[in-house]
Amino acid sequence: MTTASATAPDTGFENIPKDDKRITRGWTFYDWANSVYPLVITSSIFPIYWGAVTKTLSPKTDVVNFLGFQVPGSSLLTYAISAAFLLVALISPFLTSLADFSGRKKLFMQIFCYIGAASCAALFFFTPETLTLSTFVFIAATFGFSGSIVFYNSYLPLISSEEQYDSLSARGFSMGYIGSVVLLIICLVINQFPSILGIDASTPDGARLPARISFLLTGIWWAGFAQIPFFTLPADPGRPAAVATSDSGWLLNGFRELGKVWDQLKQLPNLKRFLLAYFTYNMGVQTVMYVATIFGDKELHLESTALIITILLLQVVGILGAYLFAKLSERIGNTRALSWSVFIWMCICVAGYFVQAGWSFYALASVIGLTMGAIQSLSRSTYSKIIPENTPNTAAFFSFFDVTEKLSIVIGTAVFGVIAQITGSMRNSILSLIVFFVLGLLFLLTLRGKKLRDEVQGAGDEAVAPPPATPNVGMPATRK
Repeated sequence: MTTASATAPDTGFENIPKDDKRITRGWTFYDWANSVYPLVITSSIFPIYWGAVTKTLSPKTDVVNFLGFQVPGSSLLTYAISAAFLLVALISPFLTSLADFSGRKKLFMQIFCYIGAASCAALFFFTPETLTLSTFVFIAATFGFSGSIVFYNSYLPLISSEEQYDSLSARGFSMGYIGSVVLLIICLVINQFPSILGIDASTPDGARLPARISFLLTGIWWAGFAQIPFFTLPADPGRPAAVATSDSGWLLNGFRELGKVWDQLKQLPNLKRFLLAYFTYNMGVQTVMYVATIFGDKELHLESTALIITILLLQVVGILGAYLFAKLSERIGNTRALSWSVFIWMCICVAGYFVQAGWSFYALASVIGLTMGAIQSLSRSTYSKIIPENTPNTAAFFSFFDVTEKLSIVIGTAVFGVIAQITGSMRNSILSLIVFFVLGLLFLLTLRGKKLRDEVQGAGDEAVAPPPATPNVGMPATRK
């Protein structure tokens, strides 16, 4: 503890109250605000609408023209996702190091939020005639969403005590599920009963209008509710004195901050092990979440209403899963709970290869819902426990977490799209994802029985339950 306490006066973070209900509640509201993007845009209405548009352009082959290239519609969507996350992965380390150094975490979080929300709203103009332009708008929406998350996540160790990491992270994901469900129900009503808004769905333009309104509402919801965390989250102290006395300004100092974190990473073997595990299993998790709806639409030929209702139910199950695995981590430790979650995802991949429309699909969807929030929430809180305590550059540390996540999505979705394009079946792509989960599980097992933060401060073993009076950093007393 000596190292952390010795550096605390220089950080300015000791003035930020831990576990303040007003601040933590405000923080969780950003999950409420932005989770409508992954639900409405990533998982439900947008993929179905995308499939309908590409089918309109190419009824027989589903191959569309994009910048002169002939690409299957489903593969083009995964490639767009890959491009967006690759862009974020390239620039977020630089931006987060600037945010840490200059005290502009909230500002960068706001910028990315507004880029994403505005782009979601702009998808209102997505029609078959604007496929190419709308693909770039979708990339911008994904870019804004993923970019804002890294700054949002970096607040977790600043506003919460370590023993609350798991529970607060789970609360955030649960708030996201609840908020996104509310908006999805509204959108579902509009799409099922367009006459409520006076829309004539008998024409092609009228049939497409309810989905486009859903995209507009998503952007408004996201930007509107984001004002709650923007108002309640504390000011980031940064390091203004260093900025003021620097000869090179905060631009070059941003690069220096990133270099410092990189140097620290080399001395934190457990952190590197976890990032490697997260990188591999997250390839599978995020890819399944991004392609599940398009898989149900193109491979299983499910009705759009059945797909949306299924995804709606997944969110409810996801709330339960996030809390169940948070409780499980209290009993057996974070890495063991994560290992069980990854093993379940391995089984999901095998089942996904054989699943058919009907009861087997709904059973598989229930299992996905139970584990999708759990693995994201536990991954976020576990990482918060491994990074150095009271570090002044949490955003830079979380940028490495974020880059790891984004690069894994880039590779996972690209591999999925390529295999589907070559073999002509998304089932083969789903089955191939099991390789990522196997590797992730193996890397997680290297952390079993180890102290999660043993390189920074002496702490108890994560895998062994601590005495009630002395909480252990590896055990949660505790996220997208």
